[in-house]
Amino acid sequence: TGAIGLYNVGQSCCLNSVLQVFLMNIYFTGILRRITVPPGVTQKKKNVPYQMLLLLEEMQRGKQKAVSPIALASCLSVYRVKLFVQHDAAQLFLTLWNLIKKQMKTPELVEELSDLYAICVQEHLACQKCSFEVKRKSNMLTLPIPVLDFNSQVLKTLEDCLQYFFRPEELTGKNMCFCEQCGRKTPFLQSMKLVHLPQTLTIHLKRFCFEESAHIRKLSHYLPFPQDLDFNAVLTENQCQADDKEKAAWQYELFAVVAHSGSTSCGHYCAYVRSLTECKWYCFNDSEVCQVSWDDVKCTYGHSNLHW
Repeated sequence: TGAIGLYNVGQSCCLNSVLQVFLMNIYFTGILRRITVPPGVTQKKKNVPYQMLLLLEEMQRGKQKAVSPIALASCLSVYRVKLFVQHDAAQLFLTLWNLIKKQMKTPELVEELSDLYAICVQEHLACQKCSFEVKRKSNMLTLPIPVLDFNSQVLKTLEDCLQYFFRPEELTGKNMCFCEQCGRKTPFLQSMKLVHLPQTLTIHLKRFCFEESAHIRKLSHYLPFPQDLDFNAVLTENQCQADDKEKAAWQYELFAVVAHSGSTSCGHYCAYVRSLTECKWYCFNDSEVCQVSWDDVKCTYGHSNLHW
């Protein structure tokens, strides 16, 4: 089937899951195959895109059910990506992407990589006492979506979470900002507008909260997400800063889910990925890979006792 597992080389389930999502994306591997090969042995060992390419080729060449990512893991350790520790998938995804982008020497490939993954938003601050406004565009790799509202109430669906993320927020009291035109701190209205979405959109569900004891607690409640997502049907006109041509491309099919079972201190990661060539779902659980149904994928909607 071409679906090959990755052996766990010591608490590497998070790395394995994120790698499977990268390497099952044929648009990403199309970029990876065109990188410039580093000249020397030492440079090859320290180059993340090249080590990912070697791993991809080993996975596609091998007849066994799984291969070891130890060479890539050793390469990542050079850049302070620790081995044999628990990782957060969203943070590891960002770290890997930044290393890949930084070490790709061809400007055209860097631009293609950004087009594939980078999100552009416009942050907007408006003084509520005068007409002073500040607008700033910024790029993001993921949309970090809250799963609770400001009253700590559970948001019911992914669409609810997205609408809440882009809602305007009043900054009053201790949160007031200094207005250059008024010459003092005033209430502001803070909002974020969507400017550009990439070909592969990554959404990060913030399934954690900070309690008064400074303890971080995982939020495992049920949160359904659709197989198809049209941002034009989710966000209002005021939450978008894009023309009709841009917004016409804001329709997505679910490609992968990286899921975690357990608590914030210990647990296990696994990836569900839909093959873009076969249009079938697979569960990548380290070295074990099996074909699954959409009902199996829906187990990642969340509950306290998640099993693969």
